[in-house]
Amino acid sequence: MDHQTIALSTEGGVATITLNRPEALNALNQRMVSELTEVLSMLAKNDSVRCLILTGSEKAFCAGADIREMAGQSAVDMIRTEHLHTFWEMVGRYPKPIVAALSGYALGGGLELAMSCDIILAAEGTKIGQPEINIGIIPGGGGTQRLTRAVGKYKAMEMILTGSNITAEEARSLGLVNRVVPVGQHLEEAKKVAATIASKGPVALKLAKQAINRAQESALSEGLEYERELFYLLFATKDKDEGMKAFLEKRRPEFKGE
Repeated sequence: MDHQTIALSTEGGVATITLNRPEALNALNQRMVSELTEVLSMLAKNDSVRCLILTGSEKAFCAGADIREMAGQSAVDMIRTEHLHTFWEMVGRYPKPIVAALSGYALGGGLELAMSCDIILAAEGTKIGQPEINIGIIPGGGGTQRLTRAVGKYKAMEMILTGSNITAEEARSLGLVNRVVPVGQHLEEAKKVAATIASKGPVALKLAKQAINRAQESALSEGLEYERELFYLLFATKDKDEGMKAFLEKRRPEFKGE
């Protein structure tokens, strides 16, 4: 499979997707989004892949959407094409866990892409922000919603209304980033986390992710009921039988996603 803007590698149940437009700091253009959509669709159907990593270069995870592509667009153009909306929905509701490994810049659409993932790791000094206000627009890929849920109304207001960036260290203190690692080690750390996740039961992973995402979108009572339904459902799986049997036999379980 020949891709111009991304690279794909797989190892032991973990697939790593690397954004690869170094000349544009990995800015999202239509070609990259098309290739990401294709690869994500393919990996969703691959049972041997249980967790994904999304990363960029040491210089930039993703500096946002490609402004050169957007500059000539009208409101009608944006409505007609639903500018990246289908892509954001796909990542946000992806059935398998995705770990975002950031370094350099994670700005605008790049931060929105990271926030659509499930776990965010960042190298020290990574610059994180929603600077769209600086070019006369607002975040359009979930930034006003996901950032507010992650860091609270007042910090989100400050970041979005001023267009200012924060560091990875501040992002961690706000709960936006899971952990900060030394420069150059973000991908290695992401692979460790992803390998741990990939060792778990695929069905349980999928349902756990669904339940946590539901918690962000519903009242507590509704979320608790949904969690309970999924919990009961897992007792119909062979993975549940294997996991509990392995625990009692003091060995590592061999989950098959059944």
